[in-house]
Amino acid sequence: MRSRQYGPDVTAPKPRRVIETVAADPGLVVEEITTGWCGAVVECDKERVSLEDRHGKVRVFPLDPAGFLLEGRTVTLVRPVGPVPVAARRTASGSLAVQGVRARVARGSRIWVEGKHDAQLVERVWGDDLRIEGVVVEALDGVDDLAREVATFRPSRDRRLGVLVDHLVAGSKESRVVAAVTDPNVLVTGHPYVDVWQAVKPAAVGIAAWPVVPPGRPWKEGVCAALGWGESWEGWRRVLAAVDSYAELEVPLLQSVERLIDFVTEE
Repeated sequence: MRSRQYGPDVTAPKPRRVIETVAADPGLVVEEITTGWCGAVVECDKERVSLEDRHGKVRVFPLDPAGFLLEGRTVTLVRPVGPVPVAARRTASGSLAVQGVRARVARGSRIWVEGKHDAQLVERVWGDDLRIEGVVVEALDGVDDLAREVATFRPSRDRRLGVLVDHLVAGSKESRVVAAVTDPNVLVTGHPYVDVWQAVKPAAVGIAAWPVVPPGRPWKEGVCAALGWGESWEGWRRVLAAVDSYAELEVPLLQSVERLIDFVTEE
């Protein structure tokens, strides 16, 4: 029998914290814990959820366990079970389609991407949104001279610049190039993939995984050879045709592009 002069047994196992699972029904308002982004659910699949904030902007987040706050408590969002209510028409990026509005005159701000394929993929998914916002996407020929290109552009508060970089991982050549860009009116984001092709889900193009290409061989050339896709231009035509919406793209690319759009359109 335990003496009354002692408190609870400190060696006893603590009760396990239970994280509530909540269906991501359209209209549910939650906050993504990592970024603080707060918005209403507009779409959800088995891997990600799209949240629309009060300004009508949509960002996509992975369905990470315990990754959201609902009325102050931590929850895990899951794809709703059963029929999903019919929603308003959306663009390929998941944003609400705006009817009867002409494209805005181009802003002074720009989004730069590394090459033609990056530009075409961004246009395919975010083209409607970019035209409404008046944002022009321009393709660079790589980012080796990024600091010089940025200086030539002369960014300012009303002339912002967003840059999307391939293979932006710690210790890479790209990370060193980006570190040289320090202008507060420039935002550089990126994704971990060697090439933007890899940001398209393998299943979308009918493969189990993207082939591993030996060092020293051009990546696109190696991929096309391994998959029997012919020349690089033929491979790219196949990849681009497989993308109908954001659902075919990997989350790191989605998040990076949406951050750039938010940055260059901020009033």
